[in-house]
Amino acid sequence: MKEEQETNKKRKSNHQEYEVSKRLEEFNEENEEDNDLLVLSLSHGSRKRKVTLLEEPFSPTPITTLPQQQEQPQQIVSQSLIMQTLFSQSPPQFPLQLSASHPLYNPLYNVVSEDSSSAPLVNLQEPVSSSSSLVVPGPGPSRPIRVRRNPTQAPRKGKSETVTPPFPWATNHRATVHSFNYLLSKEIFTITGDVQCKRCERPDKIAYDLKEKFTEIGTFIAENKNAMHDRAPPVWMNPVLPKCKFCDQESSVKPLISDKKKSINWLFLLLGQMLGCCTLEQLKYFCKHTKNHRTGAKDRVLYLTYLGLCKQLDPNGPFNR
Repeated sequence: MKEEQETNKKRKSNHQEYEVSKRLEEFNEENEEDNDLLVLSLSHGSRKRKVTLLEEPFSPTPITTLPQQQEQPQQIVSQSLIMQTLFSQSPPQFPLQLSASHPLYNPLYNVVSEDSSSAPLVNLQEPVSSSSSLVVPGPGPSRPIRVRRNPTQAPRKGKSETVTPPFPWATNHRATVHSFNYLLSKEIFTITGDVQCKRCERPDKIAYDLKEKFTEIGTFIAENKNAMHDRAPPVWMNPVLPKCKFCDQESSVKPLISDKKKSINWLFLLLGQMLGCCTLEQLKYFCKHTKNHRTGAKDRVLYLTYLGLCKQLDPNGPFNR
């Protein structure tokens, strides 16, 4: 009996030793796994540390080097502290809040408040002072509507709209002639006007056939209107004048244009294609009283004068602008 009891005790003690050794082995394996996790976390923390160092304000304090023997334990402690702060802190907000001494410091980006969703929009191109409050400019006062001046104004005070017709082919309205059909019905087939030689200065009269000359001018406008681009061609700007029958001087007979604008022989100048001899003021006078736009260069006003006179003669012709 005693021997059996002793053997049983030995078995129990051996079993207990086996259990203790087994637990020690499991504990060592767990420690090794924890060490591996610690090494991984430390290496991951070193990478995170590089990111946080860029976000921290720049400090001009010099970096002191420690001996290699003291650096390793201190680095392990600092890395563990950095890991704790990284997991405890909230993710950094954009933009970075840098100190004024940092070389990348820009005061324009510090204007944005932390709560960007409720803050008003600010134009970063304009400098904003920290002391002044941000004010979003509202809509300015409405600009008053400018009344466009009508270039086709009525005659000045003291001058009537109607005048005595200076020629049989002219109406009682300023700068207006009768239509082509009306003139033919009144048996007016020839249009005359006064001229003078620039060389010998002898006055004379020239007569133009109404039907022939108007057909010539109307055909020219119909064929070249699109190429004119609302500008008078050079042949109208610098007309070829008739030859003087007294001194045989080529292109020397100029029309005598009245100083009084209401007495200008517009139809004679049209048929002789000598409207280019008029001054800009005289051409503007025509456009003013025929309700045409009279501002611009002479070639434009002259173009409108030609089309305006042709439309008076033939309202249904190809003489619209």
